[in-house]
Amino acid sequence: MTEPKGPLRVARVKSRWRRADGTWGDCESRLLRRSWREGTKVKHHTVASLTDLPDEQVDALEAVLNHGARPAGAGAAAPGVRVGAGLRHGDVAAIWAEAAKLGLPGLLGPAGRMRDIVLALVTARLAHPASKAATLDWLRDTTLGQDLGLGDLATDDAYAAMDWLASRQDQIEAALAKRHLADPAANPGRLALFDLTSTWMEGHCCPWSRFGYSRDRKRGKQQIEFALVTNPDGVPVALRVFDGNTSDPEACETAVEDLAEKFAMDRAVLVGDRGMVTNTRIADIKGHAGMGWIGALKHAQIRALAADQGPLQMSLFDEEALAEIADDAYPGERLIACRNPLTAERQAAKRERLVAATLADLDQIGARVEAGRLKDEKAIALAVGKVIGKHKVAKLVSVEIGKGLLKHGRNREAIEAEAALDGVYVVRTSLSEDEMGRDDVVRSYKRGSRVEQDFASIKGDDIEVRPVWHYRADRVVSHLLICMLASYLSWHLRRVWAPLTFMDECPEALPHPVAPRERSEQADAKAHTRRDADGEPLRPFREVLQHLSLMQRVVVEVATGAGTVRYTRTTEATPLQARAFALIGAPVPHTLG
Repeated sequence: MTEPKGPLRVARVKSRWRRADGTWGDCESRLLRRSWREGTKVKHHTVASLTDLPDEQVDALEAVLNHGARPAGAGAAAPGVRVGAGLRHGDVAAIWAEAAKLGLPGLLGPAGRMRDIVLALVTARLAHPASKAATLDWLRDTTLGQDLGLGDLATDDAYAAMDWLASRQDQIEAALAKRHLADPAANPGRLALFDLTSTWMEGHCCPWSRFGYSRDRKRGKQQIEFALVTNPDGVPVALRVFDGNTSDPEACETAVEDLAEKFAMDRAVLVGDRGMVTNTRIADIKGHAGMGWIGALKHAQIRALAADQGPLQMSLFDEEALAEIADDAYPGERLIACRNPLTAERQAAKRERLVAATLADLDQIGARVEAGRLKDEKAIALAVGKVIGKHKVAKLVSVEIGKGLLKHGRNREAIEAEAALDGVYVVRTSLSEDEMGRDDVVRSYKRGSRVEQDFASIKGDDIEVRPVWHYRADRVVSHLLICMLASYLSWHLRRVWAPLTFMDECPEALPHPVAPRERSEQADAKAHTRRDADGEPLRPFREVLQHLSLMQRVVVEVATGAGTVRYTRTTEATPLQARAFALIGAPVPHTLG
């Protein structure tokens, strides 16, 4: 039998029969039913018969269930009916359904109160990111808190669940790695992407808090660093936390050890950016049999290859945008030089803007010198020093300082030398041609940007990881692990709900590995019309979740002569809400857990 799908309704079925004396009799059956359409047919499923109930009870139920219909002769409201305050249901139910489909509860650990609390914290991080105290208050107003019995959850309970989660980090990451990294079907190239970012801290008691390079540009705040390991598509698999002044190469060492030892991958390829895969880290990778790597050369290394008729010459790009070269300084490595003309144009334009801004600052100082307001050579040098490095193009500007003298202008020789390498980057790898072709090596390196997309999700409106208020090291790990698991759900939900949002549902394969990725015609049409192929309006991902949150579960009380009948009902789904659940492949659940 097909599973009932429609909302509950009161159906009145009238029938007639003929008596033996030839007269006709009428009767009415009152049924509690679900009705739905399959193709051109309407299906019915009778839940219960209401025929024997008093008329006032049936009329009251009909008033509530049948879209607000009122019995004949009723006033502004059905007599004896009270609809209580609703609980937020739609968004938490959708996230819960996706988590169940992905098997996330089983990944976290055995069933129990600790797991329920962690699942609630992960769900809340995506549905309503807030502090732990605010999250506990929010849970009381959701079906998630009610159905899991977390309405009276205290802060200490949440912290105990976070400690439980931290103790299971290795098992959770090993299971995710087995699913998304080691599985040949999911990751045939055995690629593992790795990158590092930072977030600032509030308070000064966390042992990891340090002053360091802030990627958030949050000056004057101590910070921590954390790294993600993902599969080639950007699915987050593992998380590592470091001191706030940890360098990229130091963090990369941990990723190498994890892939080789904790995740027990007999063959893996680590993909990192130019600051991550350094010569020291390459030496570490070589110490693990079966480990390969893909990275890129730094700008200074590229300049060395291009100098003095080295192997990197611009004539290599006359016919094709990439070329494989070799150099004795990189034994056993393949070097693939690439040049992107569009990137070259952007770099040239940006350099010109920065040089022009620096010269404009120097012009102001020069005006003070000419006016005689700035005469001392040391004072002029101090004034120049404050602005010369502001835009990080000091080497492209020539400056001459003397007593009552300031001459400045473009360093044309340095600008021409830098312009010659605009748009050029060199990918380096330990993989042989038999293991991975030239074009695929470049494509794999460019996949590293997908970790940045995860960071944007975790640090942006989706998860809002920052700032971190915890001061115990294990609690910081738990907080970030909750955010990573919420990002794991977000990654999958974004793709499931792509038809509802502006996300490109069918990104086109790159015609050439160096070419910039372009949106598909379908994505362009979405952006232009702001509607899908059926004419329905599109929304950003966060707005889809917000719209789902409008679906509530309410308590309905009906006063009868025999007492009060009390039951719950989920508000009828809007077309968007119904479609969101259909894309997940799950009916709207009335209860969670």
